[in-house]
Amino acid sequence: MVYVLGVSAFYHDSAAALVHDGVVVAAAQEERFTRVKNDADFPAAAVRYCLEQAGIALSEVDQVAFYDKPILTFDRLLETYIAYAPRGFQSFSRALPEWVKKKLFLKDVITSGLAGMGLGDFDAGKLLFGYHHHSHAAAAFYPSPFKDAAVLVMDGVGEWATTSTWSAGESGVALLQEIRFPHSLGLLYAAFTYYLGFKVNDGEYKVMGLAPYGTPRYLSLIKDHLIDIKPDGSFRLDMSYFNYCTGLTMTNDRFAALFSQPRRDPAERLTQMHMDIAASIQALSEEVILKIVRALRQSQSSRNLCLAGGVALNCVANGKIRREGLFDDIWVQPASGDAGSAIGVALAVCHEYSGVPRRPASGQDGMAGSYLGPAFDDETVRKALDHEGAIYRRLDDSTLFDTVAAALANGEVVGWFQGRMEFGPRSLGNRSILGDARSRSMQKTLNLKIKYRESFRPFAPAVLAEDVEEYFDYSGISPYMMMVAPVKASRRQTLTPEQDALFGIEKLNVPRSDIPAVTHVDYSARIQTVHRETNPRFHRLLEAFKRATGYGVLVNTSFNIRDEPIVCAPRDAWRCFMGTEMEMLVVNNFVLRKSEQA
Repeated sequence: MVYVLGVSAFYHDSAAALVHDGVVVAAAQEERFTRVKNDADFPAAAVRYCLEQAGIALSEVDQVAFYDKPILTFDRLLETYIAYAPRGFQSFSRALPEWVKKKLFLKDVITSGLAGMGLGDFDAGKLLFGYHHHSHAAAAFYPSPFKDAAVLVMDGVGEWATTSTWSAGESGVALLQEIRFPHSLGLLYAAFTYYLGFKVNDGEYKVMGLAPYGTPRYLSLIKDHLIDIKPDGSFRLDMSYFNYCTGLTMTNDRFAALFSQPRRDPAERLTQMHMDIAASIQALSEEVILKIVRALRQSQSSRNLCLAGGVALNCVANGKIRREGLFDDIWVQPASGDAGSAIGVALAVCHEYSGVPRRPASGQDGMAGSYLGPAFDDETVRKALDHEGAIYRRLDDSTLFDTVAAALANGEVVGWFQGRMEFGPRSLGNRSILGDARSRSMQKTLNLKIKYRESFRPFAPAVLAEDVEEYFDYSGISPYMMMVAPVKASRRQTLTPEQDALFGIEKLNVPRSDIPAVTHVDYSARIQTVHRETNPRFHRLLEAFKRATGYGVLVNTSFNIRDEPIVCAPRDAWRCFMGTEMEMLVVNNFVLRKSEQA
């Protein structure tokens, strides 16, 4: 019996994961416990949860694995400064104290952090360090349902790698090729995120959501000046337009001059130009990714593809890879960002260091539906609600699902809190806010009155897995919202000439199908297929809604408001419920109505 604790920390999205003989027992991001968005500190609360979930002490852990090698990252920082000196001294001087104080001595920091938790003794000799992209690749392949696969990892930057391809099979995960810093598709996308006035490492979703409102009229300009793309997808950036090597920003004045406008102030109104910029970088990214995937398919015998790294969260690009049909099957790690690397490095150590054989995944894959976080029993929920002075009813399952389905069918917004919390950036039916996909006003209501975020942001449909082909041009499964597909033509609504002539954000409130709340302006949707095997309660709710309305699909968005982490505990759910215009909250079998609260 081998226990391996994986840790990702100190950059962004700190997380911990526990693997037992190759099976992922628990995984969670630190932000969910501390309530600090993208918390980067040592994940003490997440580690504590993982050990408690397994019922073991720290001394019973065989290995603790950190997801990258900090000394190589410092090497990149130092070499980059030397290459650009004297430019870049300001950013280098700001980063150096943090490295000297903590990051160069992460072994001591992690050892003392674990030893100080009061969960048992920890032997520093058990601590191992992985490689950043290898951790991503391991997270992509080992939990996948495949015996062998080609693996593509793309993100901002690891130690040096920004894009890497791998061959995976019985002998493990082996590196094929890599592109190195500063040439990075992830950082290029982040540069446009910054230029458009959004927060880097958080606003990339907004760029992707904004893209369909524009046309890619800047694509040629980007290709002529910013990036040189080879036929196999490899690329180089012209660094004279970027500032991330030498400064404290992503882009510089030359970048702004190229597009004839300064960087958008976050408070500034979005214009058609901004939408066209978003469409252009999205189109460029899809072109690069597809070229790399085509080249990878030609070089590999496996008909399976695994994806990880922050760029793998670009579900629009993932959908296009799938529709290309180059691979028979595609699996995307649901926690593709750095948090998921805690799982990856733990599995890599388990299989490649400790020699535990990789066993075929039971069910769809080895992620247990990504329901790897904490759950709360009824007594804990009752105490939490009583402490808040909440007014509630507890319903049996025989009436709960029909009651909630009726509320949804009546246009109410429901906070749905059940079972184990999801691991990764998506709420998948256990920490979700739900609404009626048939409603013409639901998208606007959710964005402006519940989520308090930009009105253009799209919402995902959660659909009964057995019904997915009734609504979308998609066959197969998509349990993690990692694929975008078109809404079926038969469900689309024909636009009037006046509607068709609208531009940009004016398109937002024009219904495009009979499920308008989840149909984006380009008739696409980010699909979640809901399966009885992995989430029987959410599946049962969708069945109840289908009985009530004839539709087996709901709007599903994360249970949080803008700039806050997804809720973890019942108290978090209560506070989000009371701080928004949500009408109903369901925690386990406890039902709360806003109108009944004090």
